[in-house]
Amino acid sequence: MILAFALAAAVLFGCGAYMLLKRDLLRVVGGIMLISQSAMVTIIGSSQSRGRAAIAVQPGDVVSDPLPQALALTALVIGLATVALLLALVHRVIVVFRTSEVDELAAGEAEHEAALEAQRQADREEAS
Repeated sequence: MILAFALAAAVLFGCGAYMLLKRDLLRVVGGIMLISQSAMVTIIGSSQSRGRAAIAVQPGDVVSDPLPQALALTALVIGLATVALLLALVHRVIVVFRTSEVDELAAGEAEHEAALEAQRQADREEAS
């Protein structure tokens, strides 16, 4: 069963890394989401043990460790908050620039920077 968790974590991480290399902002957010879930699957998979819950344990019983479950819950909450923030930022970028392609955003930024440099040059000539 631990092999299945390791394989699932590897597939999630690999797909997430592949999506991070794409030139679309929504796919980048999806890749971050998959890598975050890969971390959670790794934590859960590494804590696989047979035992009773640590609430009411009789002496001599095998107890499962509750710490990895708490870490997985923390990873889930942090991952969801990160994805929510990234989706809000990507939504704002798409609304303002009307694109989610990284290349188009970089080209627009270069045009804007060239226009600002021309304006600065005109201001310097006017001040002289």
